[in-house]
Amino acid sequence: MNEHDTRDDTTAGGVDPGRLDDQQLMKELETIHRTRHDTLLYGSNDALRAHNDRMAQLEGEWLRRNPRRPVAAGRTREGARERGCGEGTTSGG
Repeated sequence: MNEHDTRDDTTAGGVDPGRLDDQQLMKELETIHRTRHDTLLYGSNDALRAHNDRMAQLEGEWLRRNPRRPVAAGRTREGARERGCGEGTTSGG
């Protein structure tokens, strides 16, 4: 396949996430999450906007494919409240 064959499969930030297989999608997600901090701290406004757009595309596709993903109890509001009750909520002093 040459570069002309993939033009319809690309968006401004890369390949349309819907055209990636599960392994490719996960690799793209791992890469974008790994580069997030540096882009936030050191990227131009345009770079950060592009990063945000691409991350939203990739994460949206992953969520579309995994609507019943497991959710850890501690990652919910209720779980966070339960954690807060057991931890020291008073200031030391």
